[in-house]
Amino acid sequence: MQIVDAQIHVWGSGLPSNMAHRQVTAFTTEEAVGLMDEGGVDAAVIHPPGWDPGSTEMALAAVRDYPGRFAIMGSFPLEQPENRSLVASWRRQPGMLGLRYGFLQEPMRGWLEDGTLDWLWEAAERAEVPIAMLATDSLPAIGHIAERHPGLRLTIDHLGGRGGTTTLKDTAAMTHMPALLALAKRPNVAVKVTGAPGYSSEAYPFPAMHTFVRQIYDAFGPHRMFWGTDITKMPCSWRQCVTMFTEELPWLSEPDKVLIMGQAVCAWWGWDRSV
Repeated sequence: MQIVDAQIHVWGSGLPSNMAHRQVTAFTTEEAVGLMDEGGVDAAVIHPPGWDPGSTEMALAAVRDYPGRFAIMGSFPLEQPENRSLVASWRRQPGMLGLRYGFLQEPMRGWLEDGTLDWLWEAAERAEVPIAMLATDSLPAIGHIAERHPGLRLTIDHLGGRGGTTTLKDTAAMTHMPALLALAKRPNVAVKVTGAPGYSSEAYPFPAMHTFVRQIYDAFGPHRMFWGTDITKMPCSWRQCVTMFTEELPWLSEPDKVLIMGQAVCAWWGWDRSV
């Protein structure tokens, strides 16, 4: 079974703007590789963080230096019209799988509602560029986008929640679940169950979160549900993030685990690790 983390950050300068992350000026690719080896993680998808302007180059170097171990979900400024042409050739960059954006704050949140980003959905659908989204308050709007663009593969981050931008825990952090589960009827929407331990007030194996993971599994199925960590803001080791799913959820079958722990995300985002 290949273990592929659907989201990590690496950076070489600057403190994370999200206080939930380790407040260190660097978390390097080499550090990540060492911890991945220790935790039994075969590969990871890097999401270059905005607080380090050199993070994309760092991610590209990781792809080059560690073949098969890293891929990238990148971004470019959406407000600059001259960038729109980038979508067509986006996946030609080595290791680049797609785009990832946060839509929790204005003006980005409003752009999901008012048509400002219609060009992006159209271009990404046409170029077969997947998009991952942190957008807790806009899940119904994402449903409308998915309906209008059935060829566009969308992925909702962090169980649909706010990730490290919230201090709420357990049930209080999961009040969005009905809106998330409603998206399951759109076959082009998937969910990253990344960072589940970070929402829990409990110790390993974080039992309060199991209910919500099960709800996502029942709605989306193992082909549209992707394990991952966002490891630099987890309250536990990489190994415990793995075994929470592989050892502590008895209702997951072995074929389910193969999909959720790596095979499904590679298929959804088009990552052939043998290339």
